[in-house]
Amino acid sequence: MSSIQAPRGTFDVLPADAERRAVLESHAKRILGNAGYGRIETPTFEATELFARGVGGATDIVRKEMYSFDDGGGRSLTLRPEGTAPVVRAYMEHGMHKLPQPVKLWYLNTYFRAEAPQRGRYRQFWQVGAEAIGAAGPETDAELILLLSDLLHALGVRGLRLRLSSLGTAETRAEYRDELTAFLRAHEDGLSRDVIERIELNPMRAFDADDPRTQETMGSAPLLLDRLADDDAAHFHRVRELLDDAGLSYELDPTLVRGLDYYTRTVFEFTSDALGAQSGVGGGGRYDGLAEQLGGRPTPGAGWAAGVERILLSAGEVPVAADVCDLFVAVAGGGSEGGQEPDPRAVASRAGFDIANEARRAGLSAQLELAGRSLKGQLKHANRLGARYVAIVSDGEHASLKNMESGDQSEIERGAVVAAVLRGERL
Repeated sequence: MSSIQAPRGTFDVLPADAERRAVLESHAKRILGNAGYGRIETPTFEATELFARGVGGATDIVRKEMYSFDDGGGRSLTLRPEGTAPVVRAYMEHGMHKLPQPVKLWYLNTYFRAEAPQRGRYRQFWQVGAEAIGAAGPETDAELILLLSDLLHALGVRGLRLRLSSLGTAETRAEYRDELTAFLRAHEDGLSRDVIERIELNPMRAFDADDPRTQETMGSAPLLLDRLADDDAAHFHRVRELLDDAGLSYELDPTLVRGLDYYTRTVFEFTSDALGAQSGVGGGGRYDGLAEQLGGRPTPGAGWAAGVERILLSAGEVPVAADVCDLFVAVAGGGSEGGQEPDPRAVASRAGFDIANEARRAGLSAQLELAGRSLKGQLKHANRLGARYVAIVSDGEHASLKNMESGDQSEIERGAVVAAVLRGERL
């Protein structure tokens, strides 16, 4: 019988991987927390309508990549494919508009998309994200960009680049959409079939096409960045000024199109040269119309999300603090002989269990022998763990406490072991 493996496009987070993720989480908590962002957790699945209305029916996410299912009561639910729409839904549902604005939130969660798995991209993946809801000024956009930059730099992401653009308001984009659609229709002979099929549905996605012939055609396409209304242009100019003042370099990219329909005005993306062709690490932008699309009052907002797996891939070696083992409790003695009762090893094991439990309650890192090794094997294992002390228990009353750094060893009452370790005695 063949063994069962994890589904394609998913992965297991093993202990060594978890340590690196914990470092990322620690940096995110520090950087975002210091800027006033509080952590939020939203459900793993939401009403399908949330994403159909919020993300956009024309996007690949809604059309092809969502895991949706009937809950047995005629309601369609979807495993969350992204984090912004759920956070905005929570903002409205819990009356956060009554709080001092903006409400600044961050999250670290799993997300799900039915896309072709590749290096750093999975069907179940993790994202860290931040949202600032209730502030319309360019300062919010710039703050969010700088916070993501700080996080990526803190984790040592290599070959980092920032692409920056503006999509204007929904009205400006609607006018541009008509112009771009006319251009695409006039140049269909230079476009891939996939782009042609989506001209009416989402013409701006043509800028993201991988097809070389399409890319060449789009080189002469009209650009939205050249058609911004005065207010939108002034907003974008101020964002750029703030980033310049902060010393953050960026590349203007008029073809930057985020794969979600709710974006307005500022959009941005961080890429890493360490990732090859699929170089995106994280990005986001402003979404001033999203709350209204979801049935709420008009509320400005901006945010970003970054892929945890892609961050860690592009960061290389993330320094992880070595695990500390203050005390390893070894058990000496063999089994009972000639029907002797009680079994000496069982007595020692019980005493060792009590010592380890007492040590943990005192705040020490303590491990107990559980594998039935010989005493020699236990000492070797304690050395591998980097244990500071080893308590060798052979009966219920006493222990031999060994300082692994000095090599000193002395007999001690069982009840005094933890106190001696806490004092850091050299024996």
